[in-house]
Amino acid sequence: MLSTQYKEHFSDYRSWDQLDHAQDWLLFEDNIGESLSIDETCLSSGEVYTFLTNKAGKGRKGTLVAVVKGTKAEDVIQVLKKINISKRNTVKEITLDLSSSMMRIARSVFPQALITNDRFHVQKLYYDALDDMRIAYRWMARDKENEEIKEAKSKGKEYIPFRYSNGDTRKQLLARAKFILTKHKTKWTETQKDRAQIIFENYPTLKKAYDLAMKLTDIYNY
Repeated sequence: MLSTQYKEHFSDYRSWDQLDHAQDWLLFEDNIGESLSIDETCLSSGEVYTFLTNKAGKGRKGTLVAVVKGTKAEDVIQVLKKINISKRNTVKEITLDLSSSMMRIARSVFPQALITNDRFHVQKLYYDALDDMRIAYRWMARDKENEEIKEAKSKGKEYIPFRYSNGDTRKQLLARAKFILTKHKTKWTETQKDRAQIIFENYPTLKKAYDLAMKLTDIYNY
């Protein structure tokens, strides 16, 4: 195959100075910059790697500073500290998620850098909490529906579920609320606006939580 021919004959892969440890870590310290990002991701076969990138590279050549197999703080720190301390001290800011392991790596390796939590991880934390509230209400709606079914059966009547003005049952309303509660109200369709009005009228706590989420989003956008 062409890829094999390139690897074995045309490239300098076999004489690469990082070949002996490429399976475990790679380091490109010349790509370091003042503003970095550190995160974890899966490449293949479920293996997780820690990536350190230069924001100025914008995903192009010169972006990758380091990649280390795994996320164990001690292992990542050991590799990143191979970068000369004078270069590490030039880093002014490093962006990461809310992981305590990533925090430890950033503080140990880049002592002069301002640590910034990535906005999307912060927002996801809030939206997850909001969705937990929605799910709890849905379970309550399910229990209420089961009680109504049992009551109708005991009276020998056909069960007709309660429906809101838009035709949703209680469970349907709360199931479909998921797509509304994760979108800014400026992006709602007309149907979603009607559904949101019903949701917030019947579940004011969800409205309060949603409004706080939107304020957080607006702050970040500003």
